[in-house]
Amino acid sequence: MEKNQIITLTINDVMSDGNGVGRFEDTAVFVPFSVTGDVLEVKILKVLKKYCFGKIERIITPSLHRIDDTSCPVFKKCGGCSFRHIDYAFEVDTKNNWVFKNMQRIGKTEPEKSEPIASKDEKRYRNKAIYPVGIDENGKIFTGFYSRRSHRLIKIEDCPLHPEFFSLITAAFADWANDFKVSVYDEIHHKGLLRALYIRTGVGTGQTMVTIIANGSAVPHADKLIQRLEALNINIVSVILNINRENTNVLLGKKCVTLSGKGYITEKLLGNSYNISPLAFLQVNHDTCEILYSKAIELAQPQKDDIVLDLYCGAGTIGLSIADKVKMVIGAEIIPEAVENAKENALLNKIDNAEFICADAAEAAKEIAKRGLKINTVIVDPPRKGLDRSLIETICKMEPSKVVMISCDHSTAARDVSIFKELGFQAKTIRSVDMFPRTNHVETIVLLQRGAL
Repeated sequence: MEKNQIITLTINDVMSDGNGVGRFEDTAVFVPFSVTGDVLEVKILKVLKKYCFGKIERIITPSLHRIDDTSCPVFKKCGGCSFRHIDYAFEVDTKNNWVFKNMQRIGKTEPEKSEPIASKDEKRYRNKAIYPVGIDENGKIFTGFYSRRSHRLIKIEDCPLHPEFFSLITAAFADWANDFKVSVYDEIHHKGLLRALYIRTGVGTGQTMVTIIANGSAVPHADKLIQRLEALNINIVSVILNINRENTNVLLGKKCVTLSGKGYITEKLLGNSYNISPLAFLQVNHDTCEILYSKAIELAQPQKDDIVLDLYCGAGTIGLSIADKVKMVIGAEIIPEAVENAKENALLNKIDNAEFICADAAEAAKEIAKRGLKINTVIVDPPRKGLDRSLIETICKMEPSKVVMISCDHSTAARDVSIFKELGFQAKTIRSVDMFPRTNHVETIVLLQRGAL
């Protein structure tokens, strides 16, 4: 195989990074924007020892699963979507296969394969977006998303995954920044003010929050921006400044200042209301989140005398959803604003059997263990990196009858399943939930039971 060589390739699988893969002369060739069943003319771009990367030069025979989606003009430039060229049913099945292959290969478990849970909607489902701010070749300020595997910013006028009114907000923001010549952050020299625009909306309430992420403690002419946002006649209940002076690629800083309205939005999930601050975690797909939480609660099989430990609890959305079915819920979260939201949310919903602790999950689990409470069920919804082994060991020492793990990364979830198995907890049920249509991400729910086969 040589660089620039043209080959004919049949795609036989789609990998979890979004690339299709086929074999040519016993060498794996990875091709973006391809799909299982495609027969392609491929140009080799990069040759490594055991595999190659190529690009589509010509589609000889399109797969039965290939579609022509023209709803996003920057699909192949933007790093957000991987599967806008694949029919949705096949996308869901493909993601389900990833989950179960990893559970077998990494998790060392052989669960009975279950049907995937599709998103209620594959379009306009996101309730949150963070748009980095840039300057174009004409010196105009714009918002967009980074190109795949780069920090090259692609201008986005309307993303098909976001509510249409998000584009009204980004346009008003860019016009304000250009009119008042507000400086834009330069990540190389660590100078300039505007880093990103962050929009979050409550699907169940219609309330919207606009947050300016800035390399500074104040924004010039903020009152003019607020006036322009109010003129859009969108239910914007909060305008916030998030201060991020760190020389980092992490967009959100740790401090927020309310510029207008209240410092949160209210969202509704499974009949409860939740106040959500900018830093509090909330699933981005509201309708499918309700399906996800309902399935997690079903797997937990809550009993009236149960004490449930909810780790990485965020604003309390999972724990408070199960509280009416159990004796007590104890939630733990490391972000102080999220813990305050969780406590407020318990009061808001008149729930008096929930307690929330501001602590790292591992420390919280150790503290609960010291209190001698008999934990029946542990619910964990960790970040993408998954669970630390020490935390899994602490959970297992509590001897709960079951652990319900929700994960946004099936590879780390499978790794954690293997550790739970080593410590006496078996994966009884595994379900994939497509919270993120058109991207190469998928949510996974795992029910682990002590001593169960």
